[in-house]
Amino acid sequence: MTQTKTYVLPGYGNSGLGHWQTQWEARDPSFVRVAMPDWERPVQEAWCETLDATVATAPRGPLCFAAHSLGCLTAVYWALRCADAVQLDKIAGALLVAPPDPRGPAFPLDASGYEDVALAPLPFPSIVVASSDDPYGSLDFAQRCARAWGSRLIEIGPRGHINADSGLGEWEEGRRLLASLSA
Repeated sequence: MTQTKTYVLPGYGNSGLGHWQTQWEARDPSFVRVAMPDWERPVQEAWCETLDATVATAPRGPLCFAAHSLGCLTAVYWALRCADAVQLDKIAGALLVAPPDPRGPAFPLDASGYEDVALAPLPFPSIVVASSDDPYGSLDFAQRCARAWGSRLIEIGPRGHINADSGLGEWEEGRRLLASLSA
C-alpha cells in the first residue's frame, strides 16, 4: 500500500514552531511544506503557480493537502482554476483549516489576488475546520465556503485562528480528520 504524501500549505507569514502544521512535519517525513515565494506579500497567482509546479512534479498520488488560512484559498483556487485532470487525479483530499475571508476587516492588506473566493464544488473530498471566534473568517463565512466546496464542516468552538496561539499542540483531532480523507 502506498503511503499518502501530505503537502502542508501554510498561510500568510508561514507557520512557526508552535503551529500544528510544523509539528506534523517534524513528526512525519511524509508531510512536506510547500515553500511559497513570499510569505509576507502573498500573490495568489504566484502561490498557485508554486503549488501547480509542486503537484506536477510529485509522483502519482495519493496526495493530501493540510492547508491553513490563506493556504486554504490557494488550494481551492488551484483546484478550481489551475489544475489539470492529471494533477487532480493525484489528490486524495484536502483539510482546509480556518479559511480567511478576503473581505473581512482583518485580512492582510499585503495579500493580493484573493478578493474573489472560488465557490464551486471541489473535485476531491475535503473537510473545512472552523472556529467560532476566528478573527480572520467568521463561522458564517466558513459555512458558506464548505457548502459551496462540497466540504464536510467541522466546527471546533472558540479556538481563534486555529494556529499556534490556539494551544492545540500537535492537534491529534486534525490528524484524524486528515487521515479520514485518505482512508
